[in-house]
Amino acid sequence: MKVAVVGATGMVGNVMLEVLKEQNFPVTELIPVASEKSVGKSVEYNGNSYTVVGLQTAVDMKPDVAIFSAGGETSLEWAPKFAEVGTTVIDNSSAWRMDPTKKLIVPEINGHELTLSDKIIANPNCSTIQLVLVMAPLHKKYGVKRAIVSTYQSITGTGVKAVEQMENERAGIDGDMAYKYPIDKNCIPQCDAFLENGYTKEEMKLTNETKKILDSTINVTATAVRVPVVGGHSEAVNIEFQHDFDLSEVRNLLENTSGITLQDDPSNYVYPMPKYAQGKDDVFVGRIRRDESLANTLNLWIVADNLRKGAATNAVQIAHLLVEKGLL
Repeated sequence: MKVAVVGATGMVGNVMLEVLKEQNFPVTELIPVASEKSVGKSVEYNGNSYTVVGLQTAVDMKPDVAIFSAGGETSLEWAPKFAEVGTTVIDNSSAWRMDPTKKLIVPEINGHELTLSDKIIANPNCSTIQLVLVMAPLHKKYGVKRAIVSTYQSITGTGVKAVEQMENERAGIDGDMAYKYPIDKNCIPQCDAFLENGYTKEEMKLTNETKKILDSTINVTATAVRVPVVGGHSEAVNIEFQHDFDLSEVRNLLENTSGITLQDDPSNYVYPMPKYAQGKDDVFVGRIRRDESLANTLNLWIVADNLRKGAATNAVQIAHLLVEKGLL
């Protein structure tokens, strides 16, 4: 399998290479791709060194699959060019997610929808993936009416510059700012740009992508907050169902869902935390309890490494699924 990783020198790109290796994806030829300023640099993969090439060079090499993590503008311009030469593109940006002609895929939920004609496949937003993976089995059983989501999002979602900002602040060093405000010892109630409705793009992604992946009738409202954490994103989620539920059955459903690890024993201080989710591919869920203020309503806490299941792992899982289905 000839595999291109577009954005190979970035934070998600590096994790993408790790996950491809860990999951034994059948890479016979790796094509690391990045912007012109990175062309000629080397990246390490599976004990070998590979030279970074530019986008046009990669298109000319006609890879079987190209996994993109290079931003929306790059994806909008170059994904169709790869698709034109027969490459299947799995895109990690927001560029194609809400395009009605493109599939938005979490393999455990809607991977069965993929066909040979899907040449550009969208990877959902990191905070959406961990939310819908937990909601999917519950929606199937009880029918989700509405979810209220409060996120506590890792600075790694912003990128290397944000990590450097926090490290500089902790060391007392003046440096480039990824955010308008200090992030260390602070919480910033803004992830991405604000829209006319007063919500941020990140918050509306949770609303719109959940509807596309799970069910258009589900209503989601969100507040997304950036916190000084590197391990992963956390979400406090309140879900109102059409039908009542049994807590032991809820736990059993989640425990038996692929890709989810149940950590729900608060009396013994067992619950998900981003520090311990880092480097893991699963989505962790705990603090499961009934909302005593509203009928048929559940509270829970969801944590996942946003660079892995929230980005790289989900993309590689899509690629694996394409191979299994004979679509690559």
